[in-house]
Amino acid sequence: MRTEVLVLPGGGYATHVAHEAKPIVEWLDGLGVRASVFRYPLNARHPIPLDALRREVRRRREGGADRVGVVGFSAGGHLAGLAALAPGADRSESVDFAVLGYAITSMETETYRPARLILLGDDATPELRRETSLDALVTPAAPPFFIWHTAEDIYVPPEHTYRLARSLAEHEVAHTVHVCAHGPHSLGLAHGAGDAETWTTLAASWIAERLRSRSEAVRTARLAATPADSATAGS
Repeated sequence: MRTEVLVLPGGGYATHVAHEAKPIVEWLDGLGVRASVFRYPLNARHPIPLDALRREVRRRREGGADRVGVVGFSAGGHLAGLAALAPGADRSESVDFAVLGYAITSMETETYRPARLILLGDDATPELRRETSLDALVTPAAPPFFIWHTAEDIYVPPEHTYRLARSLAEHEVAHTVHVCAHGPHSLGLAHGAGDAETWTTLAASWIAERLRSRSEAVRTARLAATPADSATAGS
């Protein structure tokens, strides 16, 4: 089975942060996971970035990908979460798993206000802010999530991760959460950042488990179908 991962760098919906782009792809390539940076539209109102990402997911599936995962950071993590959770996507646009690093998950808080203003505008209604908050979009059908953050992040406080994790738990969605004690915002691979540096090891194991479990499920389904196929062929 072929898996492809789209990497969404952060940057407050105003830029694409370089150290959350190509270095992340290289890390995933080192794990044997096919990955590429998706440079979503900047300074654009919702749902323009989400629509662009959904088109890219569909393009990857049409190109032969059986599974598509997303890895996003900060504002890129928010967009990755929208792709995994927002209603309205068809099967070809669906996301199979999501890895979020210090992601903006709520548009209802006042933290990291510049990103919200770019995406939703200064006159965003409470309803729109709620509809673009990841915790409000979780359903039992949501894909698995790996989420990591640092307790010292002052730009996107860990409250964002706690909100999403609580909603995932309430809906019994598979998820793993790590909040490291130290480290600022925008760590990327977090080399030399103490305990936060372990996120790549933890995520690598989690991604491998996702890929293994899906492959095993497909293999089991094929084996279960074999007797019926044989009976049909011999009739």
